[in-house]
Amino acid sequence: MNHLRQLEDQSVYIFREAYKNFDNLAMLWSMGKDSTVLLWLARKAFFGHVPFPLLHVDTSYKIPAMIEYRDRLAREWRLNLVIGQNKQALAEGMNSSLGRVTCCTALKTNALKMLVEEKGYTGIILGVRADEEGTRAKERYFSPRDKNNEWDFREQPPELWDQFKTTFPAGTHIRIHPLLDWTEINIWEYIRQENIPFMDLYLDRGDGTRYRSLGCAPCTFPIKSTAKSVDDIIEELRHTTVAERAGRAQDEGRGMELLRKDGYM
Repeated sequence: MNHLRQLEDQSVYIFREAYKNFDNLAMLWSMGKDSTVLLWLARKAFFGHVPFPLLHVDTSYKIPAMIEYRDRLAREWRLNLVIGQNKQALAEGMNSSLGRVTCCTALKTNALKMLVEEKGYTGIILGVRADEEGTRAKERYFSPRDKNNEWDFREQPPELWDQFKTTFPAGTHIRIHPLLDWTEINIWEYIRQENIPFMDLYLDRGDGTRYRSLGCAPCTFPIKSTAKSVDDIIEELRHTTVAERAGRAQDEGRGMELLRKDGYM
């Protein structure tokens, strides 16, 4: 629990540093376990109030329960929810059958870029964890992008001894990652400790499967698992050798690396 408190304190510090140093911030909320813990921490950092909008990039292909959960929490917690969508790509028939990277680029990456440009956001806060997927381990707490939101992992500032670079040239877009040092087990331990509401898609509801990572319905698949509680999930994670995003189709090959280079979440 002391380690969870240290992680919580660090994340709250990152939130407050971001709010102090950057204008026109927003935070991505995918409704998954990580971004919901991120939302919980934002409310802690600002005493129950989230002082920036929450963005949901809606591909129109999310699992319906995710949208229901989004709308319910937005009402209950009085969140300023901003929904972005690449309507032109959807009108032209964009879907995963045209290629997972192609679809994610159009409906996620490009939709996010359009929303950032439309609203003029200079920084986006995300629930990225270094242990979740290989390219995320190359991120920083304060990670610069160019004016097109494109990312060069070879040009990241050093972050040593909790010294963070928060001044960047004009036109730089910043991605901020308060959960960077958290692990998947930490997330679930914190959900248990804080009693954070989460979707039951993460639990086995009687058919011996559950979701471990959530995304668009056509490209996200459940895993075999009989975990029916948070305690069960934590115990399962202590012994699993299966990657967290094994059920996410866009992670196959170099798909995620290419998407993140171009500005994906």
